[in-house]
Amino acid sequence: MLTRFRLTHRLPAVLLVVVILVSCQGFDAALHRPLQPVDAAGTSPLTTTNSPDNPAYLPLIVAAQSKPWPTSTSTTLPTQSPTPTATVTATPTRSPTPRPTPTPTAVTTATSTRTPTPRPTLTPTATATATPTRSPTPRPTLTPTATATATPTRSPTPRPTPTPTATVTATRTPGGVCAFFPPDNIWNTRIDSLPVDIGSQAYVNNIGANAGLHPDFGAGLWDGGPIGIPFATVPGSQSRVPINFDYEDESDPGPYPIPPDVPIEGGPDSDGDRHVLVVDRDHCKLYEMWNAWPQPDGSWQAGSGAVFDLTAHALRPDGWTSADAAGLPILPGLVRYDEVASGAIRHALRFTAPRTRRAYIWPARHYASSSTDPARPPMGQRFRLKDSFDLSGFSPTNQVILTALKTYGMFLADNGSSWFLSGVPDERWDNDDLHQLQVGVRGFDFEAVDESSLMIDPDSGQAKPP
Repeated sequence: MLTRFRLTHRLPAVLLVVVILVSCQGFDAALHRPLQPVDAAGTSPLTTTNSPDNPAYLPLIVAAQSKPWPTSTSTTLPTQSPTPTATVTATPTRSPTPRPTPTPTAVTTATSTRTPTPRPTLTPTATATATPTRSPTPRPTLTPTATATATPTRSPTPRPTPTPTATVTATRTPGGVCAFFPPDNIWNTRIDSLPVDIGSQAYVNNIGANAGLHPDFGAGLWDGGPIGIPFATVPGSQSRVPINFDYEDESDPGPYPIPPDVPIEGGPDSDGDRHVLVVDRDHCKLYEMWNAWPQPDGSWQAGSGAVFDLTAHALRPDGWTSADAAGLPILPGLVRYDEVASGAIRHALRFTAPRTRRAYIWPARHYASSSTDPARPPMGQRFRLKDSFDLSGFSPTNQVILTALKTYGMFLADNGSSWFLSGVPDERWDNDDLHQLQVGVRGFDFEAVDESSLMIDPDSGQAKPP
């Protein structure tokens, strides 16, 4: 009984010794042979790998060293064998520890963070940007170019200089000594350097872009009368006759120095405009009548009449008509054979259009329409032949006329047919040659001109140099 008690009492100690011996033997074996990795469940050994790079080496050693000693003979001891698995599972968690080793990369990243630091160094670029802002400063230096541009505008200034001499010669009436207005009058001022009027294209289209330039003058007779508007010169001693006007309130009163045999536009039996133009060559006065009819008692009946001092710049009173619908003189705008034969026309010409506006511009003084359509040109609108128009295919006579249209242009003076250019009848004209103007020049070859910059006084025909 006692013996069994002792054995029973000592059995735990014996078992403890056995466990210690077995553990030491296992530990020794673990130190002298490769360890086998444990699977994820911690129950089945994986395939043995003898490579020293096997990651199970160190964790198992650590697990073996840290495994607690058993304190009882309970069968629960074997269940502690998975404990290394828990340790192994925790151990891989440490394996990422080396990852912070790439922390120097973060340092590199920080270095790149400094990379933008040089960017403020680029601030000079902003300064460079400011520099271009200064670059426009030299542009005012280009102002001289504008001045140079203005210089060409001034270059025409010398042009009027020869005009006085040429004008005196070219605009004299046959056998007379009077020039048609002073050299600086708007009729004798060049417009080839002036800007195009804003309404030019609309005006050209309205008059007729495809209509030909029609010389309304020539040699011989048409419908029983001379072709064109004739005029006469008389001495200062010419007797004067009374004139009765239909538009007396807008006409200069008579008497006028009208000779009995004065030529009438269209002939004595004409039913047209029947203009009568007379120059007193001793006093340099121009007398013009529209729709003029001689009376049995020697007087005349006319629709309207006007007197112009050819040595002055005076215009008609504002709103007054003349022998022309625009309130302008007629004779200074006619193409005359003597001028063409001299080689140059140095003044503006006159033409008609079928539709005009209820408006007039300087130097015109009167309108002859009820339409306010802005596409219609106003009375007094000046047109010129485009500078690009080629004159080389025309005769010398026609080249003189076309050159004048380029340089001095023509005034819209009355309602009539499209682009009808007025002139004086003369037996020396070659009608076939003049017809080439109608064939070779079209409305689209013209442009309206803005001559408002030439005006000095709205009540004066005196003009600034272009």
